[in-house]
Amino acid sequence: MVTAIIHHPIYETHDTGPGHPEMPERYRVVIDALKRDREFWFSLKEVTPAKASQGYVQAAHTKEHFKKVESAFAEGNDRLDADTVISLQSFDAALFAAGGAIAAVDEVVLGRTRNAFVAVRPPGHHATAERAMGFCLFNNVAVAARYAQNKYQEIERVAIIDWDVHHGNGTQGIFYSDPKVHFFSMHQYPWYPGTGSRGETGQGKGLGTTMNLPLRAHTSVFWKSAAEKVFATYG
Repeated sequence: MVTAIIHHPIYETHDTGPGHPEMPERYRVVIDALKRDREFWFSLKEVTPAKASQGYVQAAHTKEHFKKVESAFAEGNDRLDADTVISLQSFDAALFAAGGAIAAVDEVVLGRTRNAFVAVRPPGHHATAERAMGFCLFNNVAVAARYAQNKYQEIERVAIIDWDVHHGNGTQGIFYSDPKVHFFSMHQYPWYPGTGSRGETGQGKGLGTTMNLPLRAHTSVFWKSAAEKVFATYG
């Protein structure tokens, strides 16, 4: 059983303009670094994903949000919020990014690979059901989780573990009331986007399925302790 590396050259065409921190070079740096170790690269299963369909994306996002992202550039907009810049290829890149996460689900659930690394952009964890934000157009991991739930009935629970300097507010919001998706985020707090306190634990049937571990800047992270918290909660 091998690890899948899932990527597509279209990720490099999402042009965010000079000086933007979420730049096309991020994709190329990752792929080139992996390829430098030829033995390692050829031990991977390279997978080129398809576009995510509108239906798959709308399982995690509203129809209005999908249409806004689809038509924004053609209508003369070069950004979806103050930070989220778009260009001619951004919508297609975002569909392939969500498609990359879906391809990872298929690879693993169908037993074709043991696990998968999805090297996509634009990123996703700030995108809410209704809006793009924080460099993110569609929430790739949320689309993949909904796909897994809908396509593979044998999957009873999904756990999403998000470690980043920023809280994954979009992912949390999409699943905040869902008892079958457990969301864990470890992040700097307070920091953008201002969410992710310990008190945010879900609501309704999803109460208790969200877990946040906010940390101060420059914290020496106790990985073992954090991992134990996650596994004790999600098994």
